Amino acid sequence: MDLALAPVTYAMIVANIIASSWAFFFDRNFTGQFAFNVGAIARHKQHYRVFTSSFLHNDPIHLTFNMVALFSFGPLVEAVLGRTGFFVIYFGAILSSGILSFFVNRRNDQYTSVGASDAVSGVIFAGILISPFDELFIFPIPFAIPAWGFGFLFLGISTLLMGAENRRIAHEGHLGGALAGIALTALMLPTLVTGWF
Repeated sequence: MDLALAPVTYAMIVANIIASSWAFFFDRNFTGQFAFNVGAIARHKQHYRVFTSSFLHNDPIHLTFNMVALFSFGPLVEAVLGRTGFFVIYFGAILSSGILSFFVNRRNDQYTSVGASDAVSGVIFAGILISPFDELFIFPIPFAIPAWGFGFLFLGISTLLMGAENRRIAHEGHLGGALAGIALTALMLPTLVTGWF
């Protein structure tokens, strides 16, 4: 692993591990203070929670899944878009996810979520746009599918499930991050899209 090739990607991984580990092992109130919470954002104007929540996770497994995905796609995106471009994708996806999540859950003051899935979704979909025909193995599908096929499947499932009651997964956050990843990558590298036609 050459840190010089994708320094922003690896910096985000380290930041997530430090923030989440602090909450897991040292301060159990830390997550509650910085999680995405509709009531805290709407009533107390704690807008910083949109960003801080993305560096916290429910448990080590949640953290591991997100960091493996970021490690898998981040270096490609950073190599093509550069450090600034990666930074724009990462935090643009968090912001987009936060806006959509707030809109979908605006009537539920108790709605709370954490996780880097929003930012990771943005990075993954930037990667899909960059290399749409790469083959991916997605559990439990027993065969490889093209990246663009996974993208359509992911967007469809997230759209269908984001309004479901008692859901444990913030599908609207994933969708917001993914759409930001696509839009921002297309803006930075429009030839990726125009080259298809």
